[in-house]
Amino acid sequence: QVQFVESGGGLVQPGGSLRLSCAASGIAFDLYAMAWYRQAPGKQRQLVAFIDSSGGTNLPDFVKGRFTISRDNTKNTVYLQMNSLKPEDTAVYYCNAYNNPFGVWGQGTQVTVSS
Repeated sequence: QVQFVESGGGLVQPGGSLRLSCAASGIAFDLYAMAWYRQAPGKQRQLVAFIDSSGGTNLPDFVKGRFTISRDNTKNTVYLQMNSLKPEDTAVYYCNAYNNPFGVWGQGTQVTVSS
């Protein structure tokens, strides 16, 4: 059974940092590119970070320089380090295999950036 379990969200002030974790199970984790997505209220889910099976990364401009994605294949876990957080980063954050090949989403973790 494919499962993604996200954790590490919370309430943080603007300019603060959070580190999200996502534990994957039921997949050959080291073979898959992984990604973090987010969805704010009333908006579509958007990609915020990508990491391929070899550790190469790509992030969109709106988080580049602030967010870092990494993975630990020994733990089947992908991480998202978020620094210099802004109120517009407020959303539910999800991880998944890139392009959601299994058609499964986790419950996500809420990130709220507010003073």
